[in-house]
Amino acid sequence: MTLWPPLNLQDSRAFVELLRFVPWVVFLELPYYLLVALGLIRYVMHKVHVPHKMPTGRPKVSCVITCYSEGEDVKKTIKSLAFQLYDGEIEIIPVIDGAVRNRDTYRAALEMEEMVKSLPGRTLRVLPKWQRGGRVSSLNAGLNAAEGAVVMALDGDTSFDNDMVLKAVRHFADPNVAALAGCLRVRNWRASPVAALQGLEYLLSILTAKTGLSQFNTVNNISGAFGVFRREILELVLGWDSGSAEDLDLTMRIKNYFGRNPGMRIVFDPEVMGHTDVPDTLRGFLKQRLRWDGDLFYIYVRKHLKSFSPSLMGWRNFLVTLVGGFYFQIITPLMLLVYTCFSFLTLSLGKVLYVFLWIYLFYLGVTVFFYLAAMLCLTERPRDDIRFLPLIPIFPAFTFMCRLWSAFAILWEIAAQGHRDSSMAPWWVLRRGKF
Repeated sequence: MTLWPPLNLQDSRAFVELLRFVPWVVFLELPYYLLVALGLIRYVMHKVHVPHKMPTGRPKVSCVITCYSEGEDVKKTIKSLAFQLYDGEIEIIPVIDGAVRNRDTYRAALEMEEMVKSLPGRTLRVLPKWQRGGRVSSLNAGLNAAEGAVVMALDGDTSFDNDMVLKAVRHFADPNVAALAGCLRVRNWRASPVAALQGLEYLLSILTAKTGLSQFNTVNNISGAFGVFRREILELVLGWDSGSAEDLDLTMRIKNYFGRNPGMRIVFDPEVMGHTDVPDTLRGFLKQRLRWDGDLFYIYVRKHLKSFSPSLMGWRNFLVTLVGGFYFQIITPLMLLVYTCFSFLTLSLGKVLYVFLWIYLFYLGVTVFFYLAAMLCLTERPRDDIRFLPLIPIFPAFTFMCRLWSAFAILWEIAAQGHRDSSMAPWWVLRRGKF
């Protein structure tokens, strides 16, 4: 005898009615958005009542710049670091990966030596790697050459506000701060509609979301293009590990010490600003996200599944990484893909449009809320950011498209281990990795 009658899957109407409620899994993301919103409120209140104090110490800062094919653009990065409003020492180390093939980048970096030498407290040490070994090998080579107590890992095509170093270093006066995730803006957002949509995405997902998460010490990732680290922490985790998605991998390995050191922190400061270029074509954007989103599965499931433990990460980061990382970035895209396919196969076009209208309105509400939060509380460039306003009505569709493409990237990683095809390192380097 059974308490419940078996579900007859041949009854298509009952099955369709069941599927109609599947979109509500999207609303399970609400606790994550609520956490970010509460963090934003906390940030604003803290900023009003407890303003930042500049520490008296000026530790030496080593800026490791990973370069591959930037050419003349690497000069912009070096200049933006050399002219920082920081009266301590700044050591600039451009690491030229595959310098034999990338002679233009190597030559451009060398041409900056005289200019940097003329500035007090600034040194430039160009480090060529004649054979290409990938981004991780460049970072570790730069770390071995660095002498600073604070080490910055930066991309060769990224420039920075002139108070970036000063505002970043102030956080390391707190001995519990292990690392700082820098804020990034899209420098070429005017290049195309695709770049403009990414500009709005960076405003919401980096400036706004990470500000909120930082208030609860749950920053999800230290960007590979702009990360700042206490040198002792990098030495503790033995630097960067081989493979792709080295930024998320390093973040997870640092967080593995949080459970044993409850005071340890990764912070995010919206005032520590960098500017980067993004793909300005749809093809380039999809290619980049195929690698990024596939790497999420690679890191969370293949490499760091055992890291999902309160004893390693602490309860707070365990729960936020589980929801905001594993569920939000892995499970939700796959569920949306399955639901989209079932909807078009089993529902009439009118019902499909009705259901997806609710999904659109949900994401539109989230977009409007966090955009207003950024404009009212965070942005230091309101005249630039107000130009994203016309993009808000189409941004939910862009987000939904990104989720479906993310599902494809995850499936590609599951089926073919797509991370081994990454452009971040030669194939012979990636295939030697354990994972």
